[in-house]
Amino acid sequence: MTGAENQQERLIEFRGWVIGFVDGEGCFSVSFVRQHDRAGRKGYKVGYQVSPQFVVSQGVSSIRVLEELKEFFRCGRVFANRRHDNHRENMAQFIVGRREDLLERVIPFFREYPLRTAKQSDFEKFAACVELMQRGRHLTPWGLIEIAELTQTMNRRKPRTDLIRILRDYTPETLDTGS
Repeated sequence: MTGAENQQERLIEFRGWVIGFVDGEGCFSVSFVRQHDRAGRKGYKVGYQVSPQFVVSQGVSSIRVLEELKEFFRCGRVFANRRHDNHRENMAQFIVGRREDLLERVIPFFREYPLRTAKQSDFEKFAACVELMQRGRHLTPWGLIEIAELTQTMNRRKPRTDLIRILRDYTPETLDTGS
């Protein structure tokens, strides 16, 4: 086997590792932050900042694998967080939140090499949200609602508080039914 063939084989093996690792430890999420005093700024036209993130977490003793992910995707950042709960080990995270990196590196990778668990569905919704943002939809009330509706079906169906708050802000006739 030549050096180039061996290198190609290692890359294929590493891609499989990335897929399996993200299936187990990764998360695709979109959060909403109310920006009361910034409604007139670009990006906050509707009063909310929309933040998509691809995150992989590990105990700080395994931070090296997160550095490997950063090298593989050629973007993102790795940092450690002190834990303030009953766990003994601090957490480390690899985070990609820059929209261009998500669109040019993360999303194309997982489209070409799909995840194998139910997390693939979360990824597809995440990718749709990022693509809606790329088209500027998060800067309109109805686009923001569209993104919020997609996020509410991700990650084991988050609580609907964000969606309900956004809908109330832009559609006063919407009632909270408690469901």
